[in-house]
Amino acid sequence: MTDILKIQGLNKKYKGFALQDITFSLEKGYVMGFVGPNGAGKSTTIKLIMNLLKKDRGKIEILGKDNITDNLNVKEKIGFVYDENYFYEELTLLETKKFVAPFYSKWDDSLFNHYMEQFELPGKKKIKELSKGMKLKFSLALALSHHPQLLIMDEPTSGLDPVFRSELLDILREYISAEEGSILFSTHITSDLEKIADYITCINQGKIVFSLSKEELQENYILVKGTKDSLNEELKQALVGIKETKYGFEGLAHDGENIRKKWQDTLVLERPSLEEIMLFTIGRYKNA
Repeated sequence: MTDILKIQGLNKKYKGFALQDITFSLEKGYVMGFVGPNGAGKSTTIKLIMNLLKKDRGKIEILGKDNITDNLNVKEKIGFVYDENYFYEELTLLETKKFVAPFYSKWDDSLFNHYMEQFELPGKKKIKELSKGMKLKFSLALALSHHPQLLIMDEPTSGLDPVFRSELLDILREYISAEEGSILFSTHITSDLEKIADYITCINQGKIVFSLSKEELQENYILVKGTKDSLNEELKQALVGIKETKYGFEGLAHDGENIRKKWQDTLVLERPSLEEIMLFTIGRYKNA
């Protein structure tokens, strides 16, 4: 398989925060969800990928090319959708397109017009007149109209309604199918990732917690429920996170196979959601 994105030993230190040895890769034709709490390092990592920040050490390659020494060539291959609007508010959509298009050798006007029509975007309206959803659609139209091989999205669905989020996921599926590209999708909305992501990379306090396929997460982690009497020391040691109530407990185990062998007949075992995995591995119920 060809790595579209490869990050090795990436470090960036600020006062009070540091990215520490960030390492993960994304293959061609796949979607990676990039998750973690606020301040975990997601946006910093993305800015380093885009060469908007200077790293302390480490290596970032896009399509086998260094993101700094081959900066212009690499940027041609990337479509970038921010969490906020950074376009000139007084320009119309078509004026903005005329400004952006010359930067890309593979800019496709017919594809741009297709997205403008599909998204029902008014070309003669100014950026400042658009709703948040329409601004996102326009950003996506610009990002996809030069046939990028890597689409990076930083919290694009934050604050948007479920109907539009569902529509966006359909658009991303079309892109993956048509372009054979890859997507790095940073979001807090884990339900979106469960519908579209092939891989999940979780970051917390500047460190990678896990970077696994969705299938590996579902196979490795298991949600465990039982009465307080069944929560003995051996079981506690097997759980990465525990939530106790006066009636019983709920926990997450990493070694699903072992849990099934030992406690299948005495505990309730379920497949956890991505949100539950995050809650128990990095959230308030993490086992100390």
